[in-house]
Amino acid sequence: MLKETNSAWKVVQTIALLALLGTTQAGAHEPIALHPENPHYFVWRGEPTMLITSGEHYGALLNLDFDYVKYFDALESDGLNHTRTFSGAYREIPSSFGITDNPLAPKPNRYICPWTRSDQPGYYDSGGKFDLTRWDDAYFQRLKDFMTQAQQRGIVVEFTLFCPMYRDELWQACPMNSANNVNGVGQCKREEVYTLNQKDLLALHIAMTRKVVKELRDFDNLYYEVCNEPYFGGVTRDWQDKIVEAIVDAEKDFPTKHLISMNIANGRAKVDKPNFAVSIFNFHYCVPPDTVAMNFGLDRVIGENETGFRGKHDVLYRTEGWDFLIAGGALYNNLDYSFTPEHPDGTFLTYKSPGGGSPDLRKQLHILKGFLYGFDFVRMRPDDSVIRDVSPDLSARALVQRGKAYAVYLHVPIPKKPKDIDAIVNRKATAKLTLDLPAGDYEAEWVNTKTGQGEKREAFSHRGGDTKLTSPMFSADIALRVVSR
Repeated sequence: MLKETNSAWKVVQTIALLALLGTTQAGAHEPIALHPENPHYFVWRGEPTMLITSGEHYGALLNLDFDYVKYFDALESDGLNHTRTFSGAYREIPSSFGITDNPLAPKPNRYICPWTRSDQPGYYDSGGKFDLTRWDDAYFQRLKDFMTQAQQRGIVVEFTLFCPMYRDELWQACPMNSANNVNGVGQCKREEVYTLNQKDLLALHIAMTRKVVKELRDFDNLYYEVCNEPYFGGVTRDWQDKIVEAIVDAEKDFPTKHLISMNIANGRAKVDKPNFAVSIFNFHYCVPPDTVAMNFGLDRVIGENETGFRGKHDVLYRTEGWDFLIAGGALYNNLDYSFTPEHPDGTFLTYKSPGGGSPDLRKQLHILKGFLYGFDFVRMRPDDSVIRDVSPDLSARALVQRGKAYAVYLHVPIPKKPKDIDAIVNRKATAKLTLDLPAGDYEAEWVNTKTGQGEKREAFSHRGGDTKLTSPMFSADIALRVVSR
């Protein structure tokens, strides 16, 4: 078994190496892949890659009122490179989760999914019931245009195939519920939808997966996520493995393959018995981001592809993103409620949704992206041990290439759900930081995380061991770049 695993991993590394070269013989870009020299990160279009974004609530494809071209224009303008979208096998309703103008809750007759409507009336909120034996050509045309528009703007799509039915009313709105289709499929409780017990539903899931994989075979800006939050709603691990198997089998004759993600937990969890075909392990609400260290030994990408439920202020999700990526993650997607069908450009600010998101936050995440891309991050590893001391009491993390480059991030202590956010935002600090550095000549620069400006620079020669650096005054958080000269 070990020999088979090692052999399979060599195949993955070979595929990634080909991706690093950038193109196929036909000239088309290879799909995003794990970086062959450091599989904690991606390679895409020949370049080391992290995926960093603040994206809409996953309905840009299935909601016909959502203008995804304007949405992608906004992400491109903000310098972000990722989005997450749900396939349409699952949808929400306007009352779901207290989300203002929820993109996953389309208006009547504005919902599109892989299956076509029949001429038999009776769907949940109007219109014909679905025929689960027939694909909707209009959906797949929209899907391909969606992918193309993202591709042209340098945006990688996480295509989430399925999502659990959290509540009875969500199952009542689903095309796979027997009340909503003409095929008699889905005569079960919502907790049984994603198990191996319902053979008709399983066959439907596999067929949909294979159809999507076939249609999207040529897109380089794509990876698949099996199921959003499968730790809710009765989703079983053996069902997830069947979907992974369906993706792998559908792509077995493709010249290049797409990465596959599993969503592991809210918060933190150690991945138990990982499916070898899965290359990305995604988590939600990672405060603090200790799940990265727990799973770093897997030598695969660790991502945080959903945030929220902490409040609305930008500082919460800015610090969360910096923390997660400096800790060694390679994917950060803030759930941004400023994107709605009426505001696909992300300018809606009076929402009452359970999270954050704003044009200002997206600019701040672009600063984070620029800071990290200023390093040869493939050569770096999370290593907080280089931080010998910091005062006052600050959270401190470091991403390090010993003797070459140090990315350090400091922020004032922030509870997961702070009661007095103004005290945090307005707290002023000057950090006194002691770093363990080998002997050499270095340049240090303190970076404002809100403006991207370097606020204090110094060059110094060091004999080795501890060296002390003092930051300019800052509010909430600050970053430090130290590089050898």
